[in-house]
Amino acid sequence: MNTQRIHLSLSHIGSREYDFVREAFETNWVTPLGPNVDGFERDLKTFLGEDVYVAALNTGTATLHLGLILLGVKIGDEVICQSFTFSASANPIKYLGAVPVFVDSERNTWNMSPEHLEHAIKDRITKTGKCPKAIILVHLYGMPAKIDEILTVAQKYEIPVLEDAAEALGSRYKNRACGTFGNIAALSFNGNKIITTSGGGALVSKNEEYVKKAIFLATQARDTAPHYQHSQVGYNYRLSNVCAGIGRGQMLVLRDRVGQRRRNNQFYRKHLSDIKGISFQTEPNDDYFSNYWLTTITINPVQTSGITRETVRLALEAENIESRPLWKPLHLQPVFSDCSFYGDGTSEALFEQGLCLPSGSILTEDELEKVVAEIRKNFTDLV
Repeated sequence: MNTQRIHLSLSHIGSREYDFVREAFETNWVTPLGPNVDGFERDLKTFLGEDVYVAALNTGTATLHLGLILLGVKIGDEVICQSFTFSASANPIKYLGAVPVFVDSERNTWNMSPEHLEHAIKDRITKTGKCPKAIILVHLYGMPAKIDEILTVAQKYEIPVLEDAAEALGSRYKNRACGTFGNIAALSFNGNKIITTSGGGALVSKNEEYVKKAIFLATQARDTAPHYQHSQVGYNYRLSNVCAGIGRGQMLVLRDRVGQRRRNNQFYRKHLSDIKGISFQTEPNDDYFSNYWLTTITINPVQTSGITRETVRLALEAENIESRPLWKPLHLQPVFSDCSFYGDGTSEALFEQGLCLPSGSILTEDELEKVVAEIRKNFTDLV
């Protein structure tokens, strides 16, 4: 067995991060808020463009939670959410006592199907007499969704969109940054993301009032007064100045990190595309630019003489190489088993056949070659 584990997506820390963190300690700015938080928000605003406003928070999940609050979601409201995603996309719906309604993916991007979305909206109006309160759109594994089509449906029914761009920092659609399309968007800087603040997130919006309100709620909703006074329930959701220092250093190399992830993807395509039955999540056309946060494949056992995603995953694990099945659709998760679902089985098929390959920007070429060699061992009779 290979004793040095090859991980799925490790954080990639350079030298500049230490400078910003050291400054935080030397100036005693080790609490939430401070110069690094302000600087990190400016850096994100500059990178995203589109005249957005940014609030740095302590997790991407907190961002989604506040986003739903800002969009007016309350107990009993229905919120449409992409089913093919991590549970954090939908958990905040439950936090608020609202009701998730799950929509399937389409095959081109693996993201929310505009057709199933409209069917779901029409059916919910018929059954409940009112529109869903919000739509949570996800850019899965960094791949931009069919944004134009989805926004057209959302605007037709006047439903606001909460854009979950947690995996898509650096991705673009029609040369516009993911995270700038929704009424509100969420970013994540968890340790496995394309850049990290250890843990962290950001709320993004072109609506300055949304961001101001998010900052107010994220700092315990303290009223303007010489004493601690609160007229609303608040949250302790702001990012620390120390963690924001990591983020400032990471922002300096973000474009490099995107390039490295995309080169990993190109390497895998070059060395695995000749295997019958293996397919990649792929940009549909030049409108789409994915950061390829994770390189993901499907393995069709009908075309591979019975070799499955699990065959390959277990073979890699035996060699101390981490891989992971694609997200299990949320409508199949026990915690959401009583929720409505609209779709045709696309996300279920992707889950059954899909695998995430080691994709970190810190991977060496030797490690990539090792992953490819171990995968190819399973398909010696098919190439």
